Amino acid sequence: MSLVNLLRKHNRKFLFTTPSHGQKFFIFNKFRQFYKYDISETDAHDPQRALSNAQKRASEIYKTNYTYFLSNGSTSGIIASVLACTSKNDKVLICRNAHPCHENAVKLAGCTPVYYDLPVISEWGIPDKTTPDLIDIKGIKAVIVTSPTYEGIVSDIRILKEICKKNKAYLIVDEAHGALYPFSEKLPESAVNIADFTVQSLHKTAGGLNPTALLHVNCNLDAKSALDMINTTSPSYPLLASIEANINFLHSPRGRKHLNNLITTIENIKKDVKNIDFGGDDVTKILIKKDGMTGEELSEVLFNQFNIEDEKTNNISTMLLCGIGTSFAKLKRLKRALLKL
Repeated sequence: MSLVNLLRKHNRKFLFTTPSHGQKFFIFNKFRQFYKYDISETDAHDPQRALSNAQKRASEIYKTNYTYFLSNGSTSGIIASVLACTSKNDKVLICRNAHPCHENAVKLAGCTPVYYDLPVISEWGIPDKTTPDLIDIKGIKAVIVTSPTYEGIVSDIRILKEICKKNKAYLIVDEAHGALYPFSEKLPESAVNIADFTVQSLHKTAGGLNPTALLHVNCNLDAKSALDMINTTSPSYPLLASIEANINFLHSPRGRKHLNNLITTIENIKKDVKNIDFGGDDVTKILIKKDGMTGEELSEVLFNQFNIEDEKTNNISTMLLCGIGTSFAKLKRLKRALLKL
């Protein structure tokens, strides 16, 4: 039985268990449906078995050794990956300006962080990709790489994996912003079948609820034990079920068609809008700049004149984040705004 079906079936029971709202006492009525499908670990229908089966099906879809559902964001996946592949006092190589969870994971594992700095793409004002020379260091137990970057710059994970293999280090890829990559050939190659550990945030671009995410494992280390150490024993089954449904949609013909239509629409914007420069490796991150305007000025014009809010801006460029839920009407509005600049 799938997680989604288990929750539907369970909703018809008379509960004398936790959670104490009993699926009928809706303190916040706007979340009525969420309450109705919120079940407990004490449930006689064994939700853990349904979760295990759902994760096994996911690993088959992604072609990984293991895929784990995360309801505490990519942060928990990064922490579990470091805990799984290191021992106390090992050295872990991380980017100096990476997400804080990278350094926190190293500290929690009792390891020593070793830092590398990413070069900056000066014409865009954003960090560049991770290259082999930056991580080719002896005596490192694990390397954490962010790809894609926030702005959609993608590293060559295959080459980085070769460097790590040569140095007998595990490769952990923070692919939080690349959860759509496995589902379209028009997007960069995903790390899920290359790195030892790959973490993806479904909520960032793939349509998932905050803070749903995935941990993919392609080595034989025990990531589950590491996850058990940091995860709650009372997980949110509505969130976990949403992960199952999210993956099934992305993998379905309907989901893949929807994604490819989204990509085609963005590609047409880039082709038709001649007065704007576009950058980046990931088409779903619309990285733009305009001659005669700073990134901040461009952001302000889009917001004040066209009611369009971007995701991230620097002095040179602006990035508008798209995902599976970005409507075609919204993209049409963006195209009209960019043509008027």
